[in-house]
Amino acid sequence: METRTTNTIDEILDRIESRDFKVGVVGLGYVGIPLVLVAVQKGFSVLGFDIDAQRVESLNTGVSSIKHISDDSIRDARESGKFEATSDLSRLGEADAILIAVPTPLSKYREPDLSFVVKTTEAIAKTLRKGQLIVLESTTYPGTTQEIMRPIFEATGLKSGEDFYLAFSPEREDPGNPDFGTATIPKVVGGDGADALALAVALYSNLVVKIVPVSSTATAEAVKLTENIFRSVNIALVNELKVVYEAMGVDVWEVIDAAKTKPFGFMPFYPGPGLGGHCIPIDPFYLTWKAREFDISTRFIELAGQINTRMPYLVVDKLAAALDGRLGVGLTRARILLLGIAYKKNVDDMRESPSLKLIELMEGRGATVDFHDPYIDVIPVTREHAPLAGRHSIALTASNIADYDGVMIATDHDNVDYALVAEHSKVLIDTRNAVERAGIPAGDNIFKA
Repeated sequence: METRTTNTIDEILDRIESRDFKVGVVGLGYVGIPLVLVAVQKGFSVLGFDIDAQRVESLNTGVSSIKHISDDSIRDARESGKFEATSDLSRLGEADAILIAVPTPLSKYREPDLSFVVKTTEAIAKTLRKGQLIVLESTTYPGTTQEIMRPIFEATGLKSGEDFYLAFSPEREDPGNPDFGTATIPKVVGGDGADALALAVALYSNLVVKIVPVSSTATAEAVKLTENIFRSVNIALVNELKVVYEAMGVDVWEVIDAAKTKPFGFMPFYPGPGLGGHCIPIDPFYLTWKAREFDISTRFIELAGQINTRMPYLVVDKLAAALDGRLGVGLTRARILLLGIAYKKNVDDMRESPSLKLIELMEGRGATVDFHDPYIDVIPVTREHAPLAGRHSIALTASNIADYDGVMIATDHDNVDYALVAEHSKVLIDTRNAVERAGIPAGDNIFKA
């Protein structure tokens, strides 16, 4: 294994510009793989790390593990000779910069679980050398980089800002978004000192369209939380408005569509069956947990969380009422088809998907639930819903649809024939307004929820 010795800041900057600089990416998932591909496209050699040996093997044979990222893009990166994946963390010392994109989930008590960050930091510390730049991209609370990572690194005897350089730059991935990708989304960067900031800015300036430097790693960590808390609070607002307006006989979707024609002072957010993804259901609780250290109550954020986590229960109640009112059938022993198991449309990303909670709630009340998802063939093992693993997507045919007492649209994938669904469903619960947006006339079997 070849590793570099110490370098001056100017020498490191020169090597970044000349591409004589190897980038390591830890975590080859929805954030890490796009980072790898951009870095390779920009001329850097990249060494990717992941503890999933099967994923590493697939990537090294040119096969993508993410449906919206093509095999061709992985194959091109491999054939360029600039990308290799490995599970051997002893090779971390080969990288001049290490970008960390590992999960930061919540525990079952809704407290931050930084075990992946800590284990990765400890692994890097074993091969940490002078001149390396380490950047955390995983979402976390303000203070993580300095309070958790820095002491582990400095226990080696090396000093941050002198021997190695530490920074935080929050990921801003939106899987499946056709308009924005890693290279076209501005990057917020905070460094542990001026030199760390300068190096991180220099590296990312060669990867993405725009850099937004901030004063510290804690500020950069707070930026990411603020972005997603903003979304969480506004989604909670429209979820609450949905309930209020429904009681008044007003369609919240029509209200939002009309309100968004105002060219200033309004930004549209939309209700749904619950929050999903790796950010919005999790990030607010990172801040509320950290705020308790300062004896501060985050009532507004926690209220939004309560409203959003209540949505799956309300949707299932709506389904039960519709089955009873239209068919005289109770949810107990009813057969339900759930459309969409991914957390958002047009991707195979299941992280924190509300669909899993919906299945759990419906089956907890005695229903039998199957699902169809054009992006997910089999439910993988998840932390919170392990018993659902192994279930297969069924074919979406007229006879299959008609065979169920109720159908619920939980994820509004574009490549679903909603006309077919609307025509053959006995009871159709639409949590995404997908049927109306598809231009299909509302029937008395269709219920918005």
